[in-house]
Amino acid sequence: MEFSWGSSQESRRLLLSLLFLAAWKAGSGQVHYSVLEEAKHGTFVGRIAQDLGLELAELVPRLFRVASKGHGDLLEVNLQNGILFVNSRIDREELCGRSLECSIHLEVIVDRPLKVFHVEVEVKDINDNPPMFPGTQKNLFMAESRPIDSRVPLEGASDADIRANALLTYTLSPNEYFSLEKPNDDERVKRLGLLLRKSLDREEAPEIFLVLTATDGGKPELTGTVQLFIKVLDANDNAPAFDRTLYAVKLPENTPNGTLVMKLNASDLDEGSNADIIYSFSTDILPNVESKFHIDPITGEIMVKGYIDFEESKSYEILVEGIDKGQPPLSGHCTVMVEVEDTNDNVPVMEFKSLSLPIREDAPLGTVIALVSVYDLDSGANGQLTCTLSPHVPFKLVSTFKNYYSLVLDSALDRESVANYALVVTARDGGSPSLSTTASMYVEVADVNDNAPAFAQPEYTVFVRENNPPGCHIFTVSARDADAQENALVSYSLVERRVGERALSSYVSVHAESGKVYALQPLDHEELELLQFQVSARDAGVPPLGSNVTLQVFVLDENDNAPALLPRPGVGGAGGALSELVSRSVGAGHVVAKVRAVDADSGYNAWLSYELQPAAGGSRSPFRVALYTGEISTTRTLDEADSARQRLLVLVKDHGEPALTATATVLLSLVESGQAPKASSRVLAGAAGAEAALVDVNVYLIVAICAVSSLLVLTLLLYTALRCSAPPTEGACGPGKPTLVCSSAVGSWSYSQQRRQRVCSGEGPPKTDLMAFSPSVPDSRDREDLQPATGESLSKVSFKYPLFNLNF
Repeated sequence: MEFSWGSSQESRRLLLSLLFLAAWKAGSGQVHYSVLEEAKHGTFVGRIAQDLGLELAELVPRLFRVASKGHGDLLEVNLQNGILFVNSRIDREELCGRSLECSIHLEVIVDRPLKVFHVEVEVKDINDNPPMFPGTQKNLFMAESRPIDSRVPLEGASDADIRANALLTYTLSPNEYFSLEKPNDDERVKRLGLLLRKSLDREEAPEIFLVLTATDGGKPELTGTVQLFIKVLDANDNAPAFDRTLYAVKLPENTPNGTLVMKLNASDLDEGSNADIIYSFSTDILPNVESKFHIDPITGEIMVKGYIDFEESKSYEILVEGIDKGQPPLSGHCTVMVEVEDTNDNVPVMEFKSLSLPIREDAPLGTVIALVSVYDLDSGANGQLTCTLSPHVPFKLVSTFKNYYSLVLDSALDRESVANYALVVTARDGGSPSLSTTASMYVEVADVNDNAPAFAQPEYTVFVRENNPPGCHIFTVSARDADAQENALVSYSLVERRVGERALSSYVSVHAESGKVYALQPLDHEELELLQFQVSARDAGVPPLGSNVTLQVFVLDENDNAPALLPRPGVGGAGGALSELVSRSVGAGHVVAKVRAVDADSGYNAWLSYELQPAAGGSRSPFRVALYTGEISTTRTLDEADSARQRLLVLVKDHGEPALTATATVLLSLVESGQAPKASSRVLAGAAGAEAALVDVNVYLIVAICAVSSLLVLTLLLYTALRCSAPPTEGACGPGKPTLVCSSAVGSWSYSQQRRQRVCSGEGPPKTDLMAFSPSVPDSRDREDLQPATGESLSKVSFKYPLFNLNF
């Protein structure tokens, strides 16, 4: 906003109109305002938020801020109303000197998303500086013989303002001797001079006092004055004269001290000492010129004695006087214009602003990461800059305004592949040779939860012995997450389901942090042979990601069940002993009884053997027991010496480690051959019925075996097809079929125990155990054992064949 210092009505109207209008235009991303220098604190400049298209409510959340390189806090923005106002004193002459154009460049930066606006505020000049002469009094010495119309140069006044405010007019106080010579049209040298209009007479006027007034073109006008004291001298009437009044010289910057700039030559028409000329700088010379150059008083050579810097001053105006040695001395004047030529001696300067780091790996393309500004103090091609970025990185530099660049994302990021990038930004000027500067920047990629925990394999098989102690560690699962920090923090849990009538969590648990799997209670192989379940691994990201792994826990059998004796229904003795009547006429090898036992274990732990305990007193018993069938038979023909009542102890032992045993008592009563049929008529009748039914049973057995074999093959084919095509279902828990043990020289296929086996998994129906050994052909006398005992159903009769021995 502009302010006028005039008091006219027109100036006041201009002030009111400018209070309501800030000139601005959109182009190259800029907004333009103007403000008068020396404006008071709080002076309105423009509605910057509105002109930039920003809402007032978003200024604070988006961290609205204004930066001005090198200009401090001259201008500020009220975040409540979005108005740009003057914050401190603005002096155009202090900012820009005599430059015609003067502006303050503002960078307006907002975040979320990051964006930069460029605002130019033009500082307009007011007439606040009066014309100033180098001194308040100027002493001049003139010979009375000085010719009419001769010129005496004067140092004009300077005005720190510009344009009309610095356009000076000069007036000379009224006098009869001198008139004022106005500056010529050479813009580089605008010098005044006094023209002698009337001959001087020292005797008439030895001293002349004049006042030179300079008036600028501002409103209101400001003036400056200098007093001219002219002393009229006698004698020496020829002043030294230079070849030209103006010399122009080009001098490269950084010229070393002692370098000759030029040699001046002045001549004097007088003779003797009046023609000897002493060269010197004028007393009106500026201090910066006197500190850079030196003139030899005898030879007139001007040499460099200070550091010449184009960026400090682009030209120097040297005022030279040639004074003779006459009495009074006379002087001649000339001006040497030294134009400094720029050389490429300044390295580009680079600055990073508003870094938005770290950057998320899922950031969209075009995301602004940083603002980069570069500048070079040189001019022309030496100050023209180009910015490049190190290759093979997913970023690029985008020019936004002059020497301003935005570092933006150019391709997708993946923190798991590259976690950070070392970027090198190079700024190079157009000089010859060119100069460059580099800046390194490290861009860290922030993790996003885009990777689920992964197990080494999808399924694990675990073997656990039954009767484990509660809380024992049975396995450890481990999943790895490629993410970082909380996104890689994995916790484990069970995928809950029902195992039969109980929850899975009543059997096992998993430690949430370590992944250790514990059995919460002792496992029983006879109840549960396979436990299949899933463990879930889930990270702590938002949203969390997870995966599952399947564990198949096989419960291994231990020998924890002793053999159990099976009583014969309807037949028994005291104390649960087995009682039989045996005729004394039976021959050797005759089977008189059979001990039946089962073991709830499986495999070798359920493989039973039978052993006859030695009789008391060490007497030899006429009976023996088959090692693996439990059949008690005679070892010889019975005689009268044998006791009528035989008490046998049969030890039943499994093959576990350690072996478990049970003892069966068999009571045999020896009777005469004539008494045996009467005593066992019911038994014989039953045996006859069994013999009669044996033929029919054999036929049924063959048919059943064929049917079972066909059903087994069909079941296996169906099971294979389901495994390959159907997804796994929840575990089915059901009763298992009886375990069968194959007959051999050391054993038989024997039904161990009517028990319910539960095989709980996620892949199909319950399974059964089957152990097979080499078959053996039993003795034909064993056929009588096919007769079922009294009250025993046919399903419990054992059928023996060379290849199979099945218990039903």
